[in-house]
Amino acid sequence: MVSSAIALEATENVKEQHQPRQPVQVLAVTGGKGGVGKSNVTINLAIELGKLNRNVLILDADLGLANIDVLCGIQPHGTLSDVLNGECSLDDIVVQIDEHVRLLPASSGASKVASLTEAEYGGLIYAFSSMRAPIDTLLIDTPAGIGSQVTAFCRAAREVIVVVCDEPTSVADAYSTISVLSKEFQVKRFNILVNKVASSDRALDLFDKVLARTDVSLDVMLSYFGAVPEDKHLHIGACEQSPVVKSYPGSQASKAFKKLAKTVDGWPEPEQPIGHVEFFVERLVMQGVNR
Repeated sequence: MVSSAIALEATENVKEQHQPRQPVQVLAVTGGKGGVGKSNVTINLAIELGKLNRNVLILDADLGLANIDVLCGIQPHGTLSDVLNGECSLDDIVVQIDEHVRLLPASSGASKVASLTEAEYGGLIYAFSSMRAPIDTLLIDTPAGIGSQVTAFCRAAREVIVVVCDEPTSVADAYSTISVLSKEFQVKRFNILVNKVASSDRALDLFDKVLARTDVSLDVMLSYFGAVPEDKHLHIGACEQSPVVKSYPGSQASKAFKKLAKTVDGWPEPEQPIGHVEFFVERLVMQGVNR
């Protein structure tokens, strides 16, 4: 049974610690439906951000059906399930996947880990602030759908990146995700990334479709983040269990990820607590405890 001890410990830490820490740029990568390429986007964007001398931590937040370790061709020696069961710390399971990029692997097939309370989610995110490894950028790869895992982690992010591909269902699911996050959880700013698209013109068309749907009924701000072209090297890299930016740095997809990383690097750094993980977690943890 998943223990709630981590949530209770986080609650005590929140009460005892009031000094602000160095803010962390928290980015959640989501997309509604499965198969849009969120995990590939997360991995390759993280590595390119690392090349810009950012210290990046990837959280595989699909706590029941993790796959980033598989895409990177690594065998983790522990997972978030072990942390939540009190068997080890986050530092014990972190895996280095590039010079400036680390991964916190999740479990695969652990249904109880995928059904955490908000307090336990809060305790998990709070634990990042106590890690020994330096972190200035946290990339969260959320699961498909719009369940509690997605909403909890998107609420804890300064920026939400919504991945869309050239399929009607993808556009519809992206809209649904944005709608739920904005109406029920007051997330108002979204960055649209069009993945596996034939051309930049087509990418802009898809962005316009999402924008048109949200403009009608939602009070949100959508920004065009960019596009990753359809590229055979993405599929080859996935089959080889190696990120495309490492295996095929000259490919069109790799060039797109490099451009996206430069865009992220130009985003304002968080200066106020609103972008700081611990303050979001304090709200999540206290809500869970006060139920």
